[in-house]
Amino acid sequence: MVQPDDASAMTPEAVDRFLGDFLRGRGYTANLHDAAAYSALGQGKRFRPILCMQACVACGGAATAAMAAGGALELVHCFSLVHDDLPALDNDDVRRGRPTLHRHAGEAMAILAGDLMLTLAFSLLAERASTAPGLVRELAVATEGMILGQVHDTLGGLDAALTPLERVERIHANKTGALIVAACRMGVACAAASGAAPPPDAMEAMTRYARSLGMLFQVTDDLLDVTQTSEHVGKRTGKDAAAGKLTYPGLLGVEGAREAARRHAADAHAALSTFGERAEALHRTVKSVLERTR
Repeated sequence: MVQPDDASAMTPEAVDRFLGDFLRGRGYTANLHDAAAYSALGQGKRFRPILCMQACVACGGAATAAMAAGGALELVHCFSLVHDDLPALDNDDVRRGRPTLHRHAGEAMAILAGDLMLTLAFSLLAERASTAPGLVRELAVATEGMILGQVHDTLGGLDAALTPLERVERIHANKTGALIVAACRMGVACAAASGAAPPPDAMEAMTRYARSLGMLFQVTDDLLDVTQTSEHVGKRTGKDAAAGKLTYPGLLGVEGAREAARRHAADAHAALSTFGERAEALHRTVKSVLERTR
C-alpha cells in the first residue's frame, strides 16, 4: 500500500518544488533561469518522475528515494519538448496551453535552454542520486533512443522492408517508450539502492510493464490528436496527419487503435503481478493513461 509520505511526494507540485530549488541553486543569469523554469516548471503532469517514484514504491522503497532520478527524467523530457517544438522540427506555437519557449523567449534561448536542461539532468544524477553511474547509464540509453525515434519520425531512415505498423511501433518504442522504460527501471534501481529488497524478477517485470505502458501512452496520444480540439488538449492537434506521419488511428482506424490501447493496458496490468499491493499506484497509472482526455 502507498504510505501518506509517498503519496505527498508523488505529485506534480512536489516534483516542481524539487526542480525549482535545484534550478535556483545553480546561480544562472535571470534570462537563462527564467527560460529553463518556463519549460520545466508549473505546467506538466510530471508523468515520468511520478512513474519513477511509483516503481520505487512498488519495489519497497520510499518515493523520495527516487525524486532525484525523477527530476532528471523530467529535465530530459522538457528538453525534448523545447527542441521538438522548434521551427526546424515540429514548428509548434503552443505547448501545455501557452506559447512554446521559442515563441516566448526566442529561438536562440530555446535552443540554449534545451541544451541546459539536458546537461542538468546528468548533473542532477551525479550530484544527488545514489548509484549514480547505473542511473546515468539508464538515462543516457533512453535519451539516445528518444532522439533516434524522433529522427525516424521526422526524417525517416527506417528499413524499407518494415511494414507501416512495424515502423510506427519501432518509432514510438524509442521516441515515447524509451524514457518511460527508463523511469520504471530507474525506480527499481533507486529502491534497491535505498536498502529495499525488490522481488528477484523486479527489473524484468517492470521493463515489461513500462514497454506496454509506453505503447499505450502513444496510442492514446495519437487518438487525442484526431478526436480532441487543440484548445482542449493544450497543443496543436491534427498535425501528424497533416505532416503525413504514421499514426495508430491512421493505420488501424479509431476503433482499432482503441482496441490496441486496451490490449497494451491489459499487458501492463499483467506485468505487475509480481509486486502485489505495492503496485496499486502503477495500476492506477495504466487506467489513467487508457482513459485520458488530454
